[in-house]
Amino acid sequence: MIAQVDDALRTLIRNDALSGSEVDVVFDAPTKDWAARRNAPTVNLYLYDIREDVRRRERGLSEQRGDDGRVRTRRPAPRYYKLSYLVTAWTQRPEDEHRLLDQLLRCFLRYEALPDELVVGQLAEPGLVVPLTVGLPPPEDRAFADVWSALGGELKPSLDIVVIAPVETGIVYQAGPPASQGTHLDMSDLQDGGADVNRHRHTPPPPSVSGNGKRQER
Repeated sequence: MIAQVDDALRTLIRNDALSGSEVDVVFDAPTKDWAARRNAPTVNLYLYDIREDVRRRERGLSEQRGDDGRVRTRRPAPRYYKLSYLVTAWTQRPEDEHRLLDQLLRCFLRYEALPDELVVGQLAEPGLVVPLTVGLPPPEDRAFADVWSALGGELKPSLDIVVIAPVETGIVYQAGPPASQGTHLDMSDLQDGGADVNRHRHTPPPPSVSGNGKRQER
């Protein structure tokens, strides 16, 4: 699923933001060593966080039916995972980097979700929309300065791109065969001896005989 999101973002940037210009699109960690080795204009998408979007978690099971209309399997609802990318532009001049960031921002603002033609492979299995956000404030437990500190680099202008990808759990419950004869019950009366075995209707116990020879109904 992550590989399909990477490919979709790369295609989106190359086709819509860069318009065929000679700018590399990579997914490397932007450390000091990496920045020193870079020798061409580059857009870097660093995947720095993966976490479940618990607000979107659904309960219950979905049913898959066969050609005869009978339920064959049941599956839990897909989970949603937020893939957060730190998007930066790298050139020789800050002005060129700002220009690239502007193109990237305008590109992502045109989409509220990944285009359908880019949702392929495992990303397409749930058959759901893949939302996309750009530049939202980070969660309270995380700051972009912390990301740069962890990378050992200097703070740099960036865009925060979050793709919310639905993921199948892979759990499948096989459904039992459908009922063909309705409901049957096995019941017994421990006091009077009456019994119903695999019956739809109650069978009363036989009448008993009293001391004077008369039959008594129970």
